[in-house]
Amino acid sequence: MRYALIGCGRISPNHIMAAKNNGLEIVAICDVDTKCMEDKVKKFELPDSVNKYADYKELLDKEKPEIVAIATESGLHAGIAIDCINAGCNVIIEKPIALSIEDANAIIEAGKKNNVKVCVNHQNRFNKSIAKISEALDKGRFGRLFHGTAHIRWARDWEYYSRAKWRGTWAQDGGCLMNQCIHNIDLLIWLMGGEPVEVMAYTDRMKHEYIEAEDLGIAVVKFANGTYGIIEGTTNVYPKNLEETLYIFGDKGTVKAGGASVNKIEEWNFADALDNSEDVKAQFSENPPSVYGFGHTPLYADVIEAIQNDREPLVTGEDGKKALEMVLAIYKSAAQGVPVKFPLTECSTLDFTGRF
Repeated sequence: MRYALIGCGRISPNHIMAAKNNGLEIVAICDVDTKCMEDKVKKFELPDSVNKYADYKELLDKEKPEIVAIATESGLHAGIAIDCINAGCNVIIEKPIALSIEDANAIIEAGKKNNVKVCVNHQNRFNKSIAKISEALDKGRFGRLFHGTAHIRWARDWEYYSRAKWRGTWAQDGGCLMNQCIHNIDLLIWLMGGEPVEVMAYTDRMKHEYIEAEDLGIAVVKFANGTYGIIEGTTNVYPKNLEETLYIFGDKGTVKAGGASVNKIEEWNFADALDNSEDVKAQFSENPPSVYGFGHTPLYADVIEAIQNDREPLVTGEDGKKALEMVLAIYKSAAQGVPVKFPLTECSTLDFTGRF
């Protein structure tokens, strides 16, 4: 399949390797920064046949790719995705799917209208640890679910934000919940049943006075199935990333996934005693070189198979919208000081301009 990448920044190496690992024909890459493109061509030994574009619309017109990955700043995701979809391309959109409910809906509707696959890049669903937890949930091993918690305790400094001026802005990014924490938020929603009904939250900017959005978010979520969720996200940890953890609690099971990016099973206890806890922890834990994990390659494989078999990918546009909606609802609850009910009919990061 003919593949193109739009956006050659921080996360692009994972997309390029996922495309190569899955045997996609990389026909083009695109970025407004020519040097950035040249660096990726050299680093990943891309063939001379890979064309480079500063204008993604020109790329779409000339190359006619079947799959396009969008890895630009978050505020540009929606416009680029809709143009790609209307050009007949299947899309893999880096998280978040968009920065407003309206834009997320527009992407989803465009995908349906043009009969193409829309996948949002929540690659941690493909972690060995998460796949094992999902399997246990599907088999009912937890019994009655009580609650789950998502903790993202990371560090980001001036150097990180200064390398890309869009980071931490309401127009192009949002804060730690939208950027760093949304992967684990997606996992919490997905594993706890997928249907939140209400959230109460606090957000604050406690350390990074040079950004517009939050560097701390704390929320309590109620789900339609009677379970609860707790979200804690921050980029204020000293002196470096500490952990990303996910707990699931039921009356017959307790599980913890931890490590750099929920890539290790650290607790595995079930009343049914169907497996050995230490064996599971050893078999379903990974040690990736970065917080991005190993999930991009299997996510790409799933999208390719979805296209070939005309089915939905594991992570759909609707899933991406749910994660976005949760973050926006947290922002809204924190700004208004009241619980916020789902669904949100309209909301955008821009609604919180000047919040801090």
